[in-house]
Amino acid sequence: MDLSIYAGRWVAFAKGRVAGVGYTAVDAFHLARRNRPKERLTIEFIEGEGQQPLSLPALMDRVRPLLTRHETPIYLVGGAVRDALLGRPSHDLDFVVPNGAIRLTFRVADQLGEPAYKLDQERDTGRVVMQEVETTLDFARFRQADLEADLRDRDFTINAIALPASAKDASSLIDPCGGLADLRAGLIRQVSPDALENDAVRGLRGLRLALTLGFELTEETAVSIKKSSKKMSSVSIERVQAEFIKLMHTALPHEAVRIMDETGWLHAITPEITALRGLTQSPPHHESVLAHTISVLRWLKVVETAVLKNGRLPQPTAVAHAIRQALSPFAEPLRAHFEREVDGGLDGIALLRLSALFHDVGKKETRTVAENGRIRYIAHDKVGSKITAKRLRRLTLSNETISYVQRTVNGHMRPLYLVNAGGKASRRAVFRYFRATGSAGLDVGLLALADHLATYDGTGDGGSWRHLVALVAHLFNHYFTHHEETIAPPPLVNGRDLIDLLALKPGPEIGRLLRLIMEAQAAGEIQSRDEAIALASSAL
Repeated sequence: MDLSIYAGRWVAFAKGRVAGVGYTAVDAFHLARRNRPKERLTIEFIEGEGQQPLSLPALMDRVRPLLTRHETPIYLVGGAVRDALLGRPSHDLDFVVPNGAIRLTFRVADQLGEPAYKLDQERDTGRVVMQEVETTLDFARFRQADLEADLRDRDFTINAIALPASAKDASSLIDPCGGLADLRAGLIRQVSPDALENDAVRGLRGLRLALTLGFELTEETAVSIKKSSKKMSSVSIERVQAEFIKLMHTALPHEAVRIMDETGWLHAITPEITALRGLTQSPPHHESVLAHTISVLRWLKVVETAVLKNGRLPQPTAVAHAIRQALSPFAEPLRAHFEREVDGGLDGIALLRLSALFHDVGKKETRTVAENGRIRYIAHDKVGSKITAKRLRRLTLSNETISYVQRTVNGHMRPLYLVNAGGKASRRAVFRYFRATGSAGLDVGLLALADHLATYDGTGDGGSWRHLVALVAHLFNHYFTHHEETIAPPPLVNGRDLIDLLALKPGPEIGRLLRLIMEAQAAGEIQSRDEAIALASSAL
């Protein structure tokens, strides 16, 4: 059937024949219902030919045939449309329909052979999970009476553009809020003056969009985002946490913290961090504690890129080259370390950046000034780890995440102590380092590099920098290459052996002796069971 004469319009079909045509799906449906009152109808948008196609996700080619000629009109909306217009990849496809969204969800899932879930029965929303391609298909009923009202009820104009599910090019876009113009201008603009009024999390989302896309906030939108930060308590902390983690996961985490600080969101989420503003430090520090924290995140991005080899050497090139040269043998295991997912859905990079954000949070409570004017922050690492755990718990992060970040914050001064001790760390020192930090010792090493660079705004005199880089490489070499020798040697004896052979009673003493044996084994001082027993006997 040649449908080209209906290009740009909706067509309702009954038994494969055109039963009604209209410029809206509703018009086409009502006309067809009058013409075919008892027959089952399907609705399809007819697109013109010869238009420039959008850069839609390849998955749409698989899904589109399942969605076209459905009994209700289906529209792709939100981020997927925005990203298609920008030529960016998208892994979440959001669709809206007038009604029956959950029913449609399970029908599509059955046809695709993928699992489906109800997200919200009351709001009629469902999700299909495409596990192999790491994509979700979300289906939702209109938030308002019709599509245009639904789009006008969204957050930002660039997210308020729709595309009929059967369409492929820009001429079919539905844009009642001027999102296309804002995309071309690189602007984040709220759809309406009250768009952020009842959902404060939209403010955080606006900041993330601005950073991710490199767009600017319009003046009125920036004002609304600042106001939204004061209403954080009106929304669930889980939603705030999710957007906060996404912001920390952007390509420029230091800019994320800076813009959150400017708009009041940093104080709303982590008041302990903004309490560091204006907290001065003695040389070689050249910034207050909050400014230093932001600089650490800026340098950490340089360290990440250099170590993981996920792009050209960043600026400053000489610093990045030194890091890459020293740590390149560990690039692949480090990548696996930072790509791992922990309980709660965070990955290793998120844990590292959270650790950087909180690493000096204990300085507010530990600041002292000597008679000579020297400022000190004794035990700020230990105090900071407790403050960190308390805040992350309030943000409802998982116990695994809290424990890991806490260990990193608590251990972030250890590399400096080892460098100041002079020489290369002994096997015993390496064992003690990782006994205290576990796998978080890897994060501590990278954080130490960023901390040094932020302190000196570069490498400083060069000598201490070279020693620090060499130390981190030495620690990583033991962890990845000599793990069973230095980090976690296989036990030579167990507690029962000590009890039986040395006539000891069960208790804390057994644990002390086992730790003593393992440390001596890691240091290369003993290699056999007999030597382990002899060491334990001499330590009684």
